[in-house]
Amino acid sequence: MQPRIPRQQVGDQSVGPRPDNDAGLSDELAPVVTGARRRALRDGDRQIDTAHLLHSLLEYDPQARAVFGDGPGIARLLGYLVQRSIGYGLRWQGSVEDSGAVPVVTAAEGMSPLAAGAMEYARERAAARGDGAALGIDLLAALVADRQARAVEVLDRAGIDSHEILARVERLPAESW
Repeated sequence: MQPRIPRQQVGDQSVGPRPDNDAGLSDELAPVVTGARRRALRDGDRQIDTAHLLHSLLEYDPQARAVFGDGPGIARLLGYLVQRSIGYGLRWQGSVEDSGAVPVVTAAEGMSPLAAGAMEYARERAAARGDGAALGIDLLAALVADRQARAVEVLDRAGIDSHEILARVERLPAESW
């Protein structure tokens, strides 16, 4: 009997061709992207989307997670993100996350247009701050900026206001980054 899920080789851990979209990321943010790639592959998604990035960001970046505070909201949010592969996000499979609000970014193959745009926006935030590499806080701000993003939809379902999250990020003193 053949296994239902084919085994993957160690080098076959990416979604589509592995792009050079990790350039301009901090050492702390690179594992977030790698984790999002793994999640997309495991979930059977063709592309990394903003919900994959949010899930990995909360897992790997304690500062980004701290923006949500302690309490039932973060627990609900993580619950929705975990449920993605067992039902909640199944309606997203086979579809491309694209709000149409920004031009399609083609340089980041393997990512949805919104996820690629969020990565670019995070790099731009870092550059505006004078940093050479984007941090988790930059990516979090980018993920909650577009109301059509799957990350924002998950936040809404968890009862978390994405505008409030963005305001909290903006209020963080730069020296705390």
